[in-house]
Amino acid sequence: MKKTFLFSLLILSFVSQAQQNLIQYVKPIIGTEKMGHTYPGATVPFGAVQLSPETDTISYEINGKYNGDVYKYCAGYKYEDKTIVGFSHTHLSGTGHSDLGDFLIMPTQGKLQLNPGTAANPKSGYRSSYSHANEVAEAGYYKVKLDDDNILAEMTATTRVGMHQYTFPKSDESHIILDLMAGIYNYDEKDVWTYVRVVNDTLITGYRQTNGWARTRTVYFAMSFSKPFTEYGQKNYDDKQAYRGFWRKFDQLKNFPEIAGKKIRMYFDFKTEEAEIIKIKFALSSVSQENALQNMQAEIKDWNFEKVKAQAQTSWNKELNKIAITASEDTKVNFYTAMYHTFINPTVYTDVNGQYKGLDQDVHQANGFTNYSTFSLWDTYRALHPFFNIIQPSRNNDMVKSMVAHYDQSALHMLPIWSHYSNDNWCMSGYHSVSVIADAIIKGVYNGDENQALEACITTAKHRNYEGIGYYMDLGYIPAEKSGVSVSNTLEYAYDDWCIAQIAKKLNKTAVYDEFIKRSENWKNNYNAATGFMQPKMANGTFKKEFDPLSTEGQGFIEGNSWNYSFFAPQDPATLIAKMGGKKTFAARLDTLFSMHLPDSFFEHTEDITREGIIGGYVHGNEPAHHVAYFYNWANQPWKTQAQVRKILDMQYKPSPDGLGGNDDCGQMSAWYIFSSLGFYPVAPGSDEYAIGSPLVNNAVLTLENGNQFKVNVINQSPKNVYVQKVLLDGKTVTDFVLKHKSITDGGTLTFYMGSKPKK
Repeated sequence: MKKTFLFSLLILSFVSQAQQNLIQYVKPIIGTEKMGHTYPGATVPFGAVQLSPETDTISYEINGKYNGDVYKYCAGYKYEDKTIVGFSHTHLSGTGHSDLGDFLIMPTQGKLQLNPGTAANPKSGYRSSYSHANEVAEAGYYKVKLDDDNILAEMTATTRVGMHQYTFPKSDESHIILDLMAGIYNYDEKDVWTYVRVVNDTLITGYRQTNGWARTRTVYFAMSFSKPFTEYGQKNYDDKQAYRGFWRKFDQLKNFPEIAGKKIRMYFDFKTEEAEIIKIKFALSSVSQENALQNMQAEIKDWNFEKVKAQAQTSWNKELNKIAITASEDTKVNFYTAMYHTFINPTVYTDVNGQYKGLDQDVHQANGFTNYSTFSLWDTYRALHPFFNIIQPSRNNDMVKSMVAHYDQSALHMLPIWSHYSNDNWCMSGYHSVSVIADAIIKGVYNGDENQALEACITTAKHRNYEGIGYYMDLGYIPAEKSGVSVSNTLEYAYDDWCIAQIAKKLNKTAVYDEFIKRSENWKNNYNAATGFMQPKMANGTFKKEFDPLSTEGQGFIEGNSWNYSFFAPQDPATLIAKMGGKKTFAARLDTLFSMHLPDSFFEHTEDITREGIIGGYVHGNEPAHHVAYFYNWANQPWKTQAQVRKILDMQYKPSPDGLGGNDDCGQMSAWYIFSSLGFYPVAPGSDEYAIGSPLVNNAVLTLENGNQFKVNVINQSPKNVYVQKVLLDGKTVTDFVLKHKSITDGGTLTFYMGSKPKK
């Protein structure tokens, strides 16, 4: 143990000499309370394994109906809870819907219990009470004391393997539970099939098939113990069925090496001495048990937990050092935790041999790229992928290639909408893959076949039987009678069409450009000049009479209201401003949005919006209006952008468990924070321009993949000095509050001079 500890110190000492120690500012516990929906467990940058605790067993349904409490457990972990059920290997970060939670492991000692018990009476099952005082969450490492069994649980990870380390008390009845029924957003029929093969007394392999958010999902695993188990067994909770075959010839409950069923829990027995450590390596694959084992053997060759932990933390520190800032301690915690959250998703979805399961459920070889999954595109097209185009361009290039591969494998010939684990779950609106693809092409990040990518975008945008696209193409809007989210879909399709036009323009496809630039104006069809709001329109061309711009229900918008969505024309703010009465009137409308009071009754039935994520009537806790604070720049009142951005940064992000005002949504909320803290933001991805705001950092150095550095220097920074007096790019005054992408990638210096009063 002493040698491994010294090895860990040596690794971290080397890192500190070469780079800043920035993992000290990462607090994975941020966002685990209330609405953030983040998890505190161990993962590596973009890792396929997310090894993290579950704190309850809430079912998705009660009596066949949706159970609203399950929403609180999108990440499996809820900071407010007092018990831990176990540690599973797959999680989504910050989402507002969920899945996964595969292969839950729980160490126990004493009488064997295979039911999880209840939060009110944890000793009635295998769960345990715990205290935050005995919990440590770091980048790449998680530790907690399981009080009821006096077991110390530690975990770390590589890209495809989770590593557990459990310190047991002296006991002749020590157990490790493998719950193959457990899952997030679970329900009785979710587990389609489970298979386990006990290879020997230290190795088991198998797979699990589920039908959840991803309806056709298979995950293979290999599990290795550092110590042989003395006995093992299972309990099968399947409903009795008519056909049972002839497996009944065996006693399958104890020490039987081939197990199959829908609802299975397993146990492995050990005798332990005081403070004896048992370690587990748990590898995943989308392809096969053999690949899972190969992933394990390639990524963790021995049982040195401290070495794996050091490697994980070194990998995090390397990524975090791509941006070095000077700022207050709280800002550093918020900033580097935001970077941490942005680098969790999307996740690697290839095995070490380059294989992955495709959308067609066949095995594919990723040639010349790493395949990625977990694309929460309605959220992440806005800032996360544009952030990657600056700081992770090679990865984003591979992500776009993954989207094109998804299209090639799609029976529907569509790009991903919201995809994970070889499935599209079709969540949310728009076809925002095209925004990510356009942004990568326009900014010179994508090195694949641009014409092929454009064709995929066009085909997706013309899929007439997908969520009103046919009506949108024929009428220029989606009739309110045909869709409950008719307005938001029309607005988002129009923006996406503008993105397609930008690709066509770059590739000199004039006919395609003309077609889609015209389609990009369809947002105008839902603008009602009489009310000044985006409004549902009927098939006969009249606006729906029953209309409330404050309400989030039944008004034609997904997860938002007209007050927020009426500003959604990021591709054409000048025309939007003109339609709303000109710059002065437009700015006044923005003032009202940020200062009005939105009563709880207008969003009480929309689970993705809560009071914590609202400033006035502006909803920052959800994404549709994330660009709106920057719109003051187009109204010739940039000082109001500066004030509002700093207010949002201050109010919506805190260095505490409840520090996020809404779902982090696979890093989108965090990406907004990073961009805005640096002083600029991508209002319309697909453009090469960023809107300049008000930086929160004192200074920043972005080290880019091409070897250049882009620097942000802030003069007279303070909490009161939120107003930009002047801004210089390489010594030249910037008057239009626009920063070009090339100015960043070429390297240079953006200098802000700040003051306490607006510079009008």
